[in-house]
Amino acid sequence: MNHISCQNRWLRCLDAMFLFIFFLFFLFSALISISVKLEADKPSEIAKEFETAKLKCCYQSESKDVFWVKSDASSQNARVPLNERVFQNNTESEGIQCSRLTLKRARMTDTGFYQCSLYEGKVMTHGTYLRISSEYGTGWVRVHITINLSESTKNKILTVEGVLLLLCVIIPSASLLLQSQSLHRLEMKKMKQEEENIYQGLNLDDCCTTYDQIERSQSQGQYQDVCNAMEEKEEIVLEKP
Repeated sequence: MNHISCQNRWLRCLDAMFLFIFFLFFLFSALISISVKLEADKPSEIAKEFETAKLKCCYQSESKDVFWVKSDASSQNARVPLNERVFQNNTESEGIQCSRLTLKRARMTDTGFYQCSLYEGKVMTHGTYLRISSEYGTGWVRVHITINLSESTKNKILTVEGVLLLLCVIIPSASLLLQSQSLHRLEMKKMKQEEENIYQGLNLDDCCTTYDQIERSQSQGQYQDVCNAMEEKEEIVLEKP
C-alpha cells in the first residue's frame, strides 16, 4: 500500500511539473511577442536582372539573432543561404535594429517574399516582396525553345497553310453567293404574289362577255358603214343623168 501511494504521489508531482513548464513556455512566448516592436517594411521592391537588389527590415528588440527567410511557389519560410553573392548586414541606431539583405547579380529565381525572422522563427517581420524584372517581363523565367524540322515537314506545313488560306477565301464567297441567290428567289416570289393579288378580284366570265360585246359592236359598225357608202354611191350615180 505504501508503495502504491508513493507511485501516485510521484505521478501527481510529474503532472504538476509538466503543467508548470507548459505555463512557463506560454508566458515566455507572450513576453517575447510583447517585447518586440516591428517597424514598417517596404511592401514591394523591384530590381533589374543582373543588378544589385537590397532589402531592409527594422525592429525594436533585445534579440540580436536575426536571419532572412524567403517564401515562393516552391518553398515557404526557407532560410536564405548567405554567400559571396547574397550577404546580410545588421546595424543599430537609437534603439532600432535593422537588418539589410543584399543580392548581387540578381537572378529571376530570386523573386519571392522576404521576411526577417526573430527568436528562431517565433516572430516574423511584415516582409517585402521582391520582383526581378527583365526585358521579357517581370518575375518570369526566360525559356528558349528550338524545334528542328526537316524540309519535307516544312513543305507540308506550308501546303496546309495554303489550303487553309484558300478555304478562308472560298467559304465566305460561297456563303455570300448563296445569300444573294436566296434573296433573288425571295424577290421573285414576292413579285409573283403581288401579280396574283392584282388579278385576284377579277371575274373571267364578265371579262369575256365584255370583250365579246366590244368585238361585236366593232364588226357591225364596219359593215354598216360599207353598206351606207354603197347606197350613197348608187344614189350619186342615178342622179347624174
